[in-house]
Amino acid sequence: MTPSVDDDDDLAIGAERTRQEAWEWLRLFHSGAVKPQDADRFRRWVASSPSHAAAFGEARAQWGVIGPAAAGLLRANAQAAAFHARHLSRPMLPRRAFLSAAAGAAAMAGVAGVAVFHPPAGLWPAPAEWGADYRTATGEQLVVDLTERVHVTLNTQTRIRRQTVGGQTTGIDLLAGEAAFDLPAGAGGGRPFGVVAGVGRSLVESGRFEVRYLNARVCVTCIEGAVRVEHAAGTRELRARQQTVYDGSSVSSVALVGAANLSAWRKGELVFTQTRLSDVLDEINRYRPGRVMLMNAAARNRPVTGSFYIASLDLALAQLQHAFVLNARLLPGGVVLLS
Repeated sequence: MTPSVDDDDDLAIGAERTRQEAWEWLRLFHSGAVKPQDADRFRRWVASSPSHAAAFGEARAQWGVIGPAAAGLLRANAQAAAFHARHLSRPMLPRRAFLSAAAGAAAMAGVAGVAVFHPPAGLWPAPAEWGADYRTATGEQLVVDLTERVHVTLNTQTRIRRQTVGGQTTGIDLLAGEAAFDLPAGAGGGRPFGVVAGVGRSLVESGRFEVRYLNARVCVTCIEGAVRVEHAAGTRELRARQQTVYDGSSVSSVALVGAANLSAWRKGELVFTQTRLSDVLDEINRYRPGRVMLMNAAARNRPVTGSFYIASLDLALAQLQHAFVLNARLLPGGVVLLS
């Protein structure tokens, strides 16, 4: 009888699951936390199918090629985590939430109980960002009641520092990342709250707005109320559903924001409209532990339009892989090569 397409799919899914299990065993053995019962379970797993032994042998061979580099990254993560534990204070215990796609970041990296930080090329913060009062790791969001009237939500990989005058918080420095600000009307006594990002500053008396500071570019979006954006190249007054973008030398005109794009990340979504595939993957990398690397130069500029749930980014990658006919190779530490 000729095998059906469904049979082929089942075989492919089973083979992929076996490969993933083999890598999980390999990461456990290199974590230094193997227990006697783990060894017994591994022996039973290998003996249960010839495909298990073959998959583990293949994973071990690949680890022999990339293992030293991977071990170096894990050591760097541990050193960065130790530095932060010694030198960075947490003045309060705000509300934190790890997005589902990133909850196992430390486990995926093979490091138990170590926070994930971001060095050069994404492994730890730049020295200028070490003085942050609040920060989030990959896939983490953090809600901070900065004052009685200012509520801040930090998105993934974000760092902020308080600005104070006379012991009172008057604003923040957004050192990197993305944050949303909620200031109820009538609660501020007319004093503006300032957000400095790059060379510009955003001032608000009441309302809701977001500031994103990545790759030396700042995007300010007004959701409700009004935002005044001050820059050496000019001032912009934003109203609801308007935004402006600035860098070190220029500031854009005011643009209207589509409803689907407004605060999408706070709803747990990533929304793209005719966005380059390489930029889409860069955004996914902000939320997902590990690294997705696009090795196919011809696909870099292909446009992507659609939305993905942040909690299901591996599904998003599978959809992109299928849409652009890409091959995926999984490596330890959550690294995915798309070619």
